[in-house]
Amino acid sequence: MSDTTETGVLRNAVQVDGETVSYLTAEQDGPAVLLLHGTYWSRVWLPVLGRLAQAGLRPFAVDFPGLGRSGGELTLETATVPALAEWVVRLVSALKISGPVAVAGHDIGGAVAQHLLVHDQLEVSRLALVNSVVYDSWPAPHVGRYRDPVVTAATTVDELLAARRQAVTGALAGAATEQRIAEYLQPWTDPRVGRSWLAMAGAADSRYTLDLVPALRRSTVPKLLIWGEHDVDEKVEYAEKFAREVPRTTLVRIPEADHIPTENAPGQIARALIDFCHQPTPHRQRC
Repeated sequence: MSDTTETGVLRNAVQVDGETVSYLTAEQDGPAVLLLHGTYWSRVWLPVLGRLAQAGLRPFAVDFPGLGRSGGELTLETATVPALAEWVVRLVSALKISGPVAVAGHDIGGAVAQHLLVHDQLEVSRLALVNSVVYDSWPAPHVGRYRDPVVTAATTVDELLAARRQAVTGALAGAATEQRIAEYLQPWTDPRVGRSWLAMAGAADSRYTLDLVPALRRSTVPKLLIWGEHDVDEKVEYAEKFAREVPRTTLVRIPEADHIPTENAPGQIARALIDFCHQPTPHRQRC
């Protein structure tokens, strides 16, 4: 199935593990770019998708199981970074993406992307991180509180919506409008999506990125960091540290942007991703 979301961008679906997986894409041939979300959903990538396609790339912005428009439901076991990375491998097979693929991750999706690179689960040709979790930067307090099962069990749909509204409004910074906030919040009106989100929050654990640091420091795969400088949780200082310590890393700063910079500077971010993905790929050395 498909439905048009904006000019040239479609919402399609594929079956993985017997469940419907929703994703945004564009009818375009070219090198595949896999775009992973974290505690939001594929909506974070919508502002740049059309631009990527127009530049000859083939983007896929997927919704993890139970989140966004996808079917299924996450549990504490299936919402861990390693489990989500294994799911992405099955998704790529279902999408019939072959050969090297560029992977970009936002928020916890960035942890999944790092895991895919380090553990050679996909042939990752380059890695882009957008206000991603790195090192011990996560979980943010407003997410980490749901690691307490007592808090999770007592959280109602309305309470989660209110908490997500506050988080989205801050993350959008100057791009926050009532219409845009409502678009971001819409999936969480479904209790199933709320339960999946709480599972992702409950499974959030910085050991999943800390354990990757030694291998990342040995990796020769090109890496791009794109960072909204006003992010109070995934602070730009973490990106600066990553750029200093991890080889072949470029940092692009987005002034006046918070945790979802794609809404504040879509043109600049799309251009950075396009230039990055069109660079010649060096011979890969295994981590």
